[in-house]
Amino acid sequence: MTALESTVAPEQAPPPAEPHARRWSGLGWGFLVKLLIMGVVNALGLMGIVAAFQAQSWLVFAIALALLIAADVIYFTKRALPLKYLLPGLSFLLVFQVFIFLYTGYIAFTNYGAGHVGSQDQAVAAALAQGERRVEGAPTLPLTVVERGGELGFAVVQDGELLAGTADEPLSVVGAAPASGAATEVPGFTVVPRNDIIGDQATQQAVVDLRVPVSDDPNDGSIRTRDGSSGSVYLSTMTWDAQAQTITDSATGLVYSASPTGNFVAEDGTALPTGWVVNVGFDNFVQLFTNPDIVQPLLLVSGWTFVWAILSVLIPFAMGLVFALIFNDPRVRGRKVLRTLFILPYAFPAFMSALLFRGMFNAEFGVINEFFFGGANIDWLGDPWLARGAVLFVNVWLTYPYYFLVCTGALQALPQDALEAASIDGAGRFRQLRAIILPLVLVSTAPLLISSFAFSFNNFTIIYMFNNGGPSIPGAPYALGYTDILISAIYDISGVSGGAADYGLASALSILVFIVVGVISALAFRQTKKLEEYQ
Repeated sequence: MTALESTVAPEQAPPPAEPHARRWSGLGWGFLVKLLIMGVVNALGLMGIVAAFQAQSWLVFAIALALLIAADVIYFTKRALPLKYLLPGLSFLLVFQVFIFLYTGYIAFTNYGAGHVGSQDQAVAAALAQGERRVEGAPTLPLTVVERGGELGFAVVQDGELLAGTADEPLSVVGAAPASGAATEVPGFTVVPRNDIIGDQATQQAVVDLRVPVSDDPNDGSIRTRDGSSGSVYLSTMTWDAQAQTITDSATGLVYSASPTGNFVAEDGTALPTGWVVNVGFDNFVQLFTNPDIVQPLLLVSGWTFVWAILSVLIPFAMGLVFALIFNDPRVRGRKVLRTLFILPYAFPAFMSALLFRGMFNAEFGVINEFFFGGANIDWLGDPWLARGAVLFVNVWLTYPYYFLVCTGALQALPQDALEAASIDGAGRFRQLRAIILPLVLVSTAPLLISSFAFSFNNFTIIYMFNNGGPSIPGAPYALGYTDILISAIYDISGVSGGAADYGLASALSILVFIVVGVISALAFRQTKKLEEYQ
């Protein structure tokens, strides 16, 4: 190398090109994906906020707004890194656990149920709809069925004007009347073709049942139609006095006054069938303990619920522990195959197994009577005690494989040196089982047993699918049965399966069940600490 060459600095290589994803002022694809996801979250959040505002659900509005603001602040700042991972879980916990529990508590202090599902204005509208008659001398108006936002309405031509409205919005002028006949175009609405009305029975019935108020005063009547092309003003024999809070029936002369219980009641004690939701305080809770028609059936249901929950844990656990001890012994051949066979009931869907056993326990053609009792006509599903024994048998058959797996894992995790030391000291198999094996297994499985008790306490699927809580308790309201547990009783009281619905009473009973299960679980967890001294 010459002196000249040594004085010349070597040519430096150009810096590597910045990746395409790192351009745009340092904004990478990760940020763009986050921006897209947050755009979807904000769109859905704004939809929920607007819907809650329109429905005047202020609690939902406040929660949705707070969660949306929190999400934007947390995910568009570099701080609060732990909250970026915690917010989704906390949001789901708030929406699907805390909110539902608080809403259930709110319903428990209302009379929400059959005949009390809306506001007082809705109850007034339902009362005025009774005994409607066409106003004498009212003209027949050209009518067009319209729709806006999924809600049907009417557009009528009267006195040279085109008026339109819905069940919630009284008639208002929307334009000039057409030259002749009914309107074919209605500003702000979509005209429903007549062929669509005739061809769809549900739409046809909805049009016949629709009532569009003439004005804000319900006593002015409403527009109704019989054929979808003409309408007239109908007026009820009921008259609403908003100031006096009374509804007067001109046909009978009865005056129905608004009562604190959410009903319109006359002086003779008769009440209109439609009421509204009001706060009733602790009436639902008091009714659970004082109403004789409810107390006696609920006592039977409550007693059976505790028996069911306890036996549904103790019997399967004992069976699972025994089988686990047997098949944990290396002297047993084919243990893998036998273990697989014994856990098969756990692999079947519970509701399918319950339905199959329901057919097997049928008194007339069930295989239980046919093959095991010589064709005897044993009414397994109709006798209270036999039905309880049958559903308990089904639940044990379904759940013992779970305890078998749990106990097998606990046994295989036992310290072998402790067992060997006990054997050297002269402790026999029974002594080792009582003093070492069983206490250590209980330490491992006690939390699972407590959670299993809570699950069995609310095991609705088996009770409902096997016998629907039957047989029925004579004279019991809400179709309560001898195999009903509290959770299925709540289902019956709520009226989901048919009959009168009392969501307030069902919610009150749900709160009590939650308290009972929570207290028992807390006490049981405290007692399990005593087992830790064996470790």
